[in-house]
Amino acid sequence: MVDEPTQHVDEGALRALVPRVLAGLVRRGEDFDAAEDALQEALLEALRVWPEHPPRDPRAWLATVATRRLVDARRSEAARHRREEATHAEPQPAATEEGDDTLFLLFCCCHPELAPASQVALTLRAVGGLTTQEIADAFYVPEATMAQRISRAKRALIGPPARRLDQPGDLAVVLRVLYLVYTAGHAGRVDLAGEAIRLARQLTLATDEPEARGLLALMLLNHARLPARVDPEGRIVTLDRQDRGLWDTRAIAEGVRVLQSALAVQRPGRYQIEAAIAALHDDAASAEETDWPQILAWYDDLVALTDDPVRQDPAAVLGRAVAVGHVLGPAAGLRETDRLRDVIDDRHRWHAVRGHLHELDGDLPAAATAYAEAARRTANIAERDHLVRQAARARAGELFS
Repeated sequence: MVDEPTQHVDEGALRALVPRVLAGLVRRGEDFDAAEDALQEALLEALRVWPEHPPRDPRAWLATVATRRLVDARRSEAARHRREEATHAEPQPAATEEGDDTLFLLFCCCHPELAPASQVALTLRAVGGLTTQEIADAFYVPEATMAQRISRAKRALIGPPARRLDQPGDLAVVLRVLYLVYTAGHAGRVDLAGEAIRLARQLTLATDEPEARGLLALMLLNHARLPARVDPEGRIVTLDRQDRGLWDTRAIAEGVRVLQSALAVQRPGRYQIEAAIAALHDDAASAEETDWPQILAWYDDLVALTDDPVRQDPAAVLGRAVAVGHVLGPAAGLRETDRLRDVIDDRHRWHAVRGHLHELDGDLPAAATAYAEAARRTANIAERDHLVRQAARARAGELFS
């Protein structure tokens, strides 16, 4: 008699179950750290058992085994229970909680008492299903450092969440964390931007808040330009020089649709406004056809969201300075950057923007100096190399002008 071939476990599908099972355990009142440890043990057991005995309800199986592990830990009878699990038939399905468990877990990971770096790391670990090594690689830190960061975050969440998870402030924290994940970009083996987009999609399915859709639209509209952002040699290509034929038109179309549905609610917020600016850039067939007056109008709305934008939102003021330079002239744009001198003149982007505006004004020596200063101040190797080339190009233009 020939044995039937052993089935392989779909590890991708198994990983996708993790956030929902973990959320169910935490929702029942289990400690976050203990619940994750128990679930990791259940996953190892699944990899051992499922090839020959696949469960009818994988999620319930994992929840049941993880619950048993938690009971084992509390009763100090882990060895006996492991022998029982190895010989008993498939566990009976465990009761599952109603509601969007992934969303619940996302809010838990974005607890306002956690530092932003810990919120991001815990979100990627618990909701995104990334390994500690993958997260460490993405942020260029040692695995041990990231493991400590995640452990501290989990310890801070010991005990059942006692606060409400549907308050506007909580959602704002979640949106900010997702945007931080997105802006971390691409590094190592992990596409952090793609992971953030996936999580943002889940969030928009669970809330009608237009800012959630605004964030998803912003991510899609920016991500659409990814194929054109570097040349074949890996060098940065600025927006005005990108081959727009490489842009992802489907992502742009989806981003515009999502943005329109958000703006229709008529409660514009930061992410909706930033998405509208990105949409105008994406809509231009060439850099020369960019609708800068409309972009400036949106920037006016953006800086109006805060009482003191220079100190509370300098990035928006800096972006507006570029729009002012294209609409009212480079000199006017440079005057706008002067407002930020005491706030962010130690940041490389401030110097890079001034270099761009000086170049628009035809002042190539000043442009070269600003680009070189920006290159000196950035820690990103790709950006530094790009700014060094910009400075060299400006100096070359000066020599041949």
